Amino acid sequence: MSMKIPFIKSKQQRNPMVSFSDNVPNHVAIIMDGNGRWAEQRGLPRVAGHKEGVKAVMKVVRAANQSKVKILTLYAFSTENWNRPKSEIDFIMKLPKEFLHVYLPELMENNVRVETIGDFDALPAHTQKAVQYAKNKTKDNDGLLLNFALNYGSRYEIMQAIKQIMDDIYGNKVTLDSLNEEMFSKYLYTDGLSDPDLLIRTSGEKRLSNFLLWQLAYSEFWFTDVLWPDMDENIFNEAIQDYQKRKRRYGGI
Repeated sequence: MSMKIPFIKSKQQRNPMVSFSDNVPNHVAIIMDGNGRWAEQRGLPRVAGHKEGVKAVMKVVRAANQSKVKILTLYAFSTENWNRPKSEIDFIMKLPKEFLHVYLPELMENNVRVETIGDFDALPAHTQKAVQYAKNKTKDNDGLLLNFALNYGSRYEIMQAIKQIMDDIYGNKVTLDSLNEEMFSKYLYTDGLSDPDLLIRTSGEKRLSNFLLWQLAYSEFWFTDVLWPDMDENIFNEAIQDYQKRKRRYGGI
């Protein structure tokens, strides 16, 4: 398993230029971490960090689009995040509407398609409505796929896949002998998507936090101590540049 884990120390080392070579990752996944700490460092309520983090999302979307990344999956809200204070959850659930109200025209202009993975039906109705509107509005776009992981948990995803496979076996839709990794992947939320080539996590933490556990098996990892609201095009491009220097072996030589 490829587990090269550079830890980025300083902003001064950044180079904003990316070469659009054949080695640009097709699919980049990001754990957007550090909103709360960003706010606390400034004596602000945690929700201020979430609000500022919305601006960082769009900076990264622009950078991904420019660098010719095809899929950008952002870990926006996990199944474990329901354990946070209700006031914080309520604020977060209003952010998709706010984000799309401001930036949907730009997403349309740049041919970006919006999608989600996760237990979408368990989200508040107003959140579903805002996100579904964006999905419908952008469904014919064929540029960057902006994929929000909303109410997503990888263990839950895998368990749901196992249950569905069992139902299909009992229903004679598939056989146990036909089950392999490729078939299993079709039962996941990410069916039809390539696995992430690169995982980025902000805020200095070095863990997966129940994110895409199956899909990240051979992804390259890149960590930075920058908090998510401070994430920008230069930092994203630095991660892409580092990825371009790596040789992926997938267990081979």
